Amino acid sequence: MDVQELKVWSCGDNMVEMVDMDEENFATSSSSAADSAFDAVIGCIEDIIMEEEFQQLQRSFMEKHYMEFEDSEENKLSYTPIFNEYVDLLEKHLERQLTDKIAGFNMNNFIELLMQHKEEVPGDIFDMLLTFTDFMAFKEMFLDYQAEKEGRGLDLGEGLLVTSLIPAGSKHNTSSTELK
Repeated sequence: MDVQELKVWSCGDNMVEMVDMDEENFATSSSSAADSAFDAVIGCIEDIIMEEEFQQLQRSFMEKHYMEFEDSEENKLSYTPIFNEYVDLLEKHLERQLTDKIAGFNMNNFIELLMQHKEEVPGDIFDMLLTFTDFMAFKEMFLDYQAEKEGRGLDLGEGLLVTSLIPAGSKHNTSSTELK
Protein backbone atom coordinates (compact mmCIF):
# COMPACT_ATOMS: atom_id res chain seq x y z
CA MET A 1 0.00 0.00 0.00
CA ASP A 2 1.43 3.38 -1.00
CA VAL A 3 0.85 6.10 1.55
CA GLN A 4 1.26 9.71 0.60
CA GLU A 5 2.21 12.29 3.23
CA LEU A 6 0.59 15.69 2.91
CA LYS A 7 2.19 18.46 4.93
CA VAL A 8 -0.10 20.62 6.97
CA TRP A 9 0.96 23.59 9.11
CA SER A 10 2.81 22.30 12.11
CA CYS A 11 5.11 23.51 14.82
CA GLY A 12 7.84 20.96 15.37
CA ASP A 13 5.88 17.77 14.76
CA ASN A 14 4.58 16.93 11.29
CA MET A 15 0.86 16.37 11.10
CA VAL A 16 0.17 13.62 8.62
CA GLU A 17 -2.83 12.90 6.47
CA MET A 18 -2.68 9.38 5.07
CA VAL A 19 -4.29 8.48 1.78
CA ASP A 20 -4.29 4.98 0.26
CA MET A 21 -3.22 5.33 -3.35
CA ASP A 22 -4.15 1.77 -4.47
CA GLU A 23 -7.67 1.41 -3.05
CA GLU A 24 -10.28 3.76 -1.72
CA ASN A 25 -9.26 6.19 1.00
CA PHE A 26 -7.82 4.17 3.88
CA ALA A 27 -7.29 6.84 6.48
CA THR A 28 -7.91 10.52 6.21
CA SER A 29 -7.85 13.17 8.82
CA SER A 30 -11.20 13.58 10.53
CA SER A 31 -10.76 17.33 10.41
CA SER A 32 -10.21 19.52 7.42
CA ALA A 33 -6.79 20.83 6.47
CA ALA A 34 -7.85 24.23 7.79
CA ASP A 35 -8.79 22.72 11.17
CA SER A 36 -5.47 20.89 11.33
CA ALA A 37 -3.62 24.07 10.44
CA PHE A 38 -5.48 25.97 13.13
CA ASP A 39 -4.72 23.31 15.77
CA ALA A 40 -1.04 23.34 14.77
CA VAL A 41 -0.82 27.11 15.12
CA ILE A 42 -2.51 27.04 18.54
CA GLY A 43 -0.04 24.35 19.64
CA CYS A 44 2.81 26.46 18.35
CA ILE A 45 1.50 29.55 20.16
CA GLU A 46 1.40 27.51 23.38
CA ASP A 47 5.03 26.54 22.81
CA ILE A 48 6.10 30.12 22.05
CA ILE A 49 4.41 31.73 25.05
CA MET A 50 5.99 29.14 27.35
CA GLU A 51 9.49 29.86 25.99
CA GLU A 52 11.77 31.90 28.25
CA GLU A 53 12.24 34.59 25.58
CA PHE A 54 8.52 35.41 25.40
CA GLN A 55 8.10 35.16 29.18
CA GLN A 56 11.02 37.54 29.70
CA LEU A 57 9.70 40.05 27.14
CA GLN A 58 6.29 40.09 28.78
CA ARG A 59 7.62 40.16 32.35
CA SER A 60 10.07 43.01 31.73
CA PHE A 61 7.40 45.02 29.88
CA MET A 62 4.92 44.58 32.72
CA GLU A 63 7.57 45.35 35.33
CA LYS A 64 8.38 48.57 33.50
CA HIS A 65 4.74 49.79 33.30
CA TYR A 66 2.60 48.16 36.00
CA MET A 67 2.76 51.12 38.42
CA GLU A 68 1.05 53.32 35.81
CA PHE A 69 -2.25 51.40 36.07
CA GLU A 70 -5.05 52.12 38.53
CA ASP A 71 -8.08 49.97 39.30
CA SER A 72 -10.73 52.49 38.35
CA GLU A 73 -13.44 52.93 35.75
CA GLU A 74 -11.53 55.79 34.19
CA ASN A 75 -8.69 55.01 31.79
CA LYS A 76 -5.78 57.42 31.62
CA LEU A 77 -4.55 58.71 28.27
CA SER A 78 -1.11 57.37 29.19
CA TYR A 79 -2.44 53.79 28.86
CA THR A 80 -2.81 54.10 25.08
CA PRO A 81 0.89 54.34 24.16
CA ILE A 82 1.67 51.53 26.65
CA PHE A 83 -0.98 49.34 25.01
CA ASN A 84 0.35 50.15 21.53
CA GLU A 85 3.92 49.41 22.60
CA TYR A 86 2.83 46.08 24.15
CA VAL A 87 1.01 45.03 21.00
CA ASP A 88 3.94 46.08 18.83
CA LEU A 89 6.48 44.25 20.97
CA LEU A 90 4.71 41.00 21.85
CA GLU A 91 2.37 40.50 18.93
CA LYS A 92 5.19 41.15 16.48
CA HIS A 93 7.44 38.74 18.42
CA LEU A 94 4.73 36.08 18.29
CA GLU A 95 4.14 36.63 14.58
CA ARG A 96 7.90 36.44 13.83
CA GLN A 97 8.19 33.20 15.78
CA LEU A 98 5.18 31.69 14.02
CA THR A 99 6.52 32.74 10.61
CA ASP A 100 9.91 31.18 11.44
CA LYS A 101 8.42 27.93 12.76
CA ILE A 102 5.56 27.38 10.32
CA ALA A 103 6.23 27.41 6.60
CA GLY A 104 3.64 29.50 4.79
CA PHE A 105 2.17 30.98 7.97
CA ASN A 106 -0.01 34.04 7.41
CA MET A 107 -1.29 36.01 10.42
CA ASN A 108 -4.35 37.34 8.56
CA ASN A 109 -5.42 33.79 7.63
CA PHE A 110 -4.88 32.68 11.21
CA ILE A 111 -6.98 35.55 12.58
CA GLU A 112 -9.82 34.49 10.26
CA LEU A 113 -9.55 30.92 11.57
CA LEU A 114 -9.36 32.20 15.14
CA MET A 115 -12.67 34.01 14.75
CA GLN A 116 -14.27 30.80 13.44
CA HIS A 117 -12.83 28.58 16.21
CA LYS A 118 -12.54 30.91 19.20
CA GLU A 119 -14.60 28.59 21.43
CA GLU A 120 -12.08 25.79 20.80
CA VAL A 121 -9.03 27.78 21.94
CA PRO A 122 -7.78 26.98 25.46
CA GLY A 123 -8.75 29.78 27.86
CA ASP A 124 -5.23 30.87 28.79
CA ILE A 125 -4.18 31.12 25.13
CA PHE A 126 -7.34 33.01 24.19
CA ASP A 127 -6.89 35.40 27.14
CA MET A 128 -3.31 36.14 26.10
CA LEU A 129 -4.31 36.70 22.46
CA LEU A 130 -7.15 38.91 23.68
CA THR A 131 -4.62 41.26 25.35
CA PHE A 132 -3.45 42.19 21.83
CA THR A 133 -6.88 43.39 20.71
CA ASP A 134 -8.99 44.10 23.79
CA PHE A 135 -7.77 47.03 25.86
CA MET A 136 -9.80 46.01 28.93
CA ALA A 137 -8.24 42.52 28.91
CA PHE A 138 -4.83 44.22 28.63
CA LYS A 139 -5.60 46.53 31.56
CA GLU A 140 -6.90 43.61 33.65
CA MET A 141 -3.66 41.72 32.99
CA PHE A 142 -1.71 44.70 34.37
CA LEU A 143 -3.98 45.06 37.40
CA ASP A 144 -3.56 41.34 38.17
CA TYR A 145 0.21 41.67 37.86
CA GLN A 146 0.17 44.74 40.09
CA ALA A 147 -1.92 42.93 42.75
CA GLU A 148 0.50 40.00 42.68
CA LYS A 149 3.52 42.30 43.02
CA GLU A 150 1.91 44.07 45.96
CA GLY A 151 0.91 40.83 47.69
CA ARG A 152 -2.78 41.30 46.99
CA GLY A 153 -3.08 38.12 44.93
CA LEU A 154 -5.87 35.63 45.25
CA ASP A 155 -6.05 34.32 48.85
CA LEU A 156 -7.57 30.88 48.86
CA GLY A 157 -7.40 30.77 52.66
CA GLU A 158 -10.38 33.06 53.10
CA GLY A 159 -13.63 31.22 53.52
CA LEU A 160 -12.02 27.90 54.37
CA LEU A 161 -13.29 26.24 57.51
CA VAL A 162 -11.56 23.22 59.01
CA THR A 163 -13.82 20.97 61.06
CA SER A 164 -12.72 17.91 62.98
CA LEU A 165 -14.48 14.67 62.10
CA ILE A 166 -14.09 13.50 65.70
CA PRO A 167 -16.75 15.00 67.98
CA ALA A 168 -15.42 17.27 70.71
CA GLY A 169 -15.20 15.53 74.10
CA SER A 170 -15.06 12.02 72.66
CA LYS A 171 -12.42 9.76 74.10
CA HIS A 172 -10.90 8.78 70.80
CA ASN A 173 -7.67 6.95 71.53
CA THR A 174 -5.85 4.99 68.89
CA SER A 175 -3.54 3.00 71.11
CA SER A 176 -3.01 -0.56 69.96
CA THR A 177 -4.50 -2.09 73.15
CA GLU A 178 -7.87 -0.43 72.63
CA LEU A 179 -8.10 -1.40 68.95
CA LYS A 180 -8.02 -5.15 69.72
